Amino acid sequence: MASRRAPSFRDLTQAECKAMLARHHVGRIAYTFHDRVDVEPISYVYADGALVFRTAPGSKLETLMHHPWVALEIDEVEGVFDWRSVVVHGTSYILQETGAEAERRAYRAAVTSLRRLVPGTLDEGDPVPFRSVVLKLHIDRMTGRAARSGGRPRRR
Repeated sequence: MASRRAPSFRDLTQAECKAMLARHHVGRIAYTFHDRVDVEPISYVYADGALVFRTAPGSKLETLMHHPWVALEIDEVEGVFDWRSVVVHGTSYILQETGAEAERRAYRAAVTSLRRLVPGTLDEGDPVPFRSVVLKLHIDRMTGRAARSGGRPRRR
């Protein structure tokens, strides 16, 4: 009978975490209000060391306005012991096209990044025009883990 090697686990480097964030565009954002935690899928763009995304006015946005601290998680899963995962913790901020020049510049940069993912964002060809609020997630902490069955986890 052949011996089976136990799966191995390792931390991802910051470069590996950033690369994963850059190659994916859908994650799950977790946010909290009082004794309730919600998790929802969102599309995002990793740009200039932060995540930009947009949402529609509603309960999620109201919650984020009062409690802007969030976590976002993405995965690459090939099997039970063959996966990579990145979790970012940070603060979300609403970006607006009005205000001081720095605020307007941040808004325009975020919209440009979002348009690389979905052309027409916040324009005539916008497929989801109701998602009219642009947010930036400033990353305070980023961690990643990987597993590989039967040996050492691969680096990507």
